[in-house]
Amino acid sequence: MPRPLSSPRLILAVLAAAAGVFAMLQSLISPVLPTIQADLGTSRSTVTWVLTAWLMSASVATPLLGRLGDSLGKRRTLLVALGAVSAGSLLAALAPNIGVLVAARMVQGLGGAVFPLAFGIVRDEFPAERVASAIGSLSAVLAGGGGLGLVLSGPIETHLGWRWLFWIPMVAVTLTAVLVRFLVPESPVRHRGRIDWRAALLLSGWLVALLTPVSRAGEWGWGSPSVLGLFALAVILFCCWIAVESRSADPLVDLRMMRLPAVWTTNAVAVLFGASMFAVTAFVPQFLQTPTTAGYGFGLSVSEAGLLSLPMLAAMSVGGILSGALAARVSPKAQLVVSALLSTVACAAFALLSDQPWEVATAGGVFGLGLGLAYAAMSTLIVRSVPAHRTGVATGMNANIRNIGGAIGTAVVATLITSNPLPGGLPRESGFTHGFLLLTVTSLVTVALAALVPAGRRPATAVARHAQPRRKSGQTH
Repeated sequence: MPRPLSSPRLILAVLAAAAGVFAMLQSLISPVLPTIQADLGTSRSTVTWVLTAWLMSASVATPLLGRLGDSLGKRRTLLVALGAVSAGSLLAALAPNIGVLVAARMVQGLGGAVFPLAFGIVRDEFPAERVASAIGSLSAVLAGGGGLGLVLSGPIETHLGWRWLFWIPMVAVTLTAVLVRFLVPESPVRHRGRIDWRAALLLSGWLVALLTPVSRAGEWGWGSPSVLGLFALAVILFCCWIAVESRSADPLVDLRMMRLPAVWTTNAVAVLFGASMFAVTAFVPQFLQTPTTAGYGFGLSVSEAGLLSLPMLAAMSVGGILSGALAARVSPKAQLVVSALLSTVACAAFALLSDQPWEVATAGGVFGLGLGLAYAAMSTLIVRSVPAHRTGVATGMNANIRNIGGAIGTAVVATLITSNPLPGGLPRESGFTHGFLLLTVTSLVTVALAALVPAGRRPATAVARHAQPRRKSGQTH
């Protein structure tokens, strides 16, 4: 089939629609977790797996589909990812119990590859001088879409019911897939190779073994045989995964590429940013909705909590746009350091200055600005540091590591919040305080890691030399 004759602006608009709809699914469900918990008759710790399962699935699917995109074509793989989101949304909308809903969210998580595939298409189709600004625009959409989910979830749940939080995205994703099919060209840049399924199984295995005890330790006890045994299994599977990836000619997560200074430092930042980002978007709405009978909180409805997220939404979009506009004057490294500082201030404010709703909203705006800058800066650093045929893998790896950090951060903070509830079952205020203080410390460490990111761009020849994959006989590029 001939390549669609679309302008870069139209391609960017379609990719933004695909990324934006998926980004909404990151946060659209967070504010209504208490409603889902009550409707499906489950516990507070179990319902958090609606978030954790999504992140865990995305952590595995993102590098896997990113790798397929580099090999089979980014548009074709993007359609597969969007199809998974649509199918998962249908299953979630019809879910009769929490088990089916968690399974549906795992199917939706396959769409995590939308981010790296969109960035890879931008690099393939745009002139070099426009790549940074296009990535900044996409990053603004990604960040803004996540914030928009927080705002829209309340009105949708109030007037239609929580299941429409899946029906509506299903329709939107399906329509977007049609636009991708006819308006986005297939990638001219290909890298032939095979998929190492052993690595995919080991990656999913150590993630499950790690996240299950983290999320259940409050009920099972941190010193229980189940928790300790699963932690030990996670370490064993992680070591096996590293060994397999290190020896693979076509690694799922290219550990050789990880040795590039700009790549490993940016990915280290991504782990901690992911932990803060997903934990904040998951638990700030729950704090706002906590009844005043608990001795704290504001007893807001889902819609009211969403309205207080508007500053975060607006600031996310501004941060992403500013990042692209400032790219010629302010380095991505400097932007990343500033974003980590903003995250530190915001998380400290969530922990210590949350007596009034406006204080929470202001802290959300500060956090959103940092998040928008961070999205764009990390993507730009990765895209600039790797050869074109490895863009899908490299950006997928960054998104994947951010998802892993998000899954761990969400599970840990959920444990802190839910482990010692009040007699009525509501979390104690100290749980939220300790959770946000932990995120403050995490953000401070992020500042230090961001300062380690190389300031300049490495020469293309050096990048290619470090990132060039080992060839097998008969392999073509």
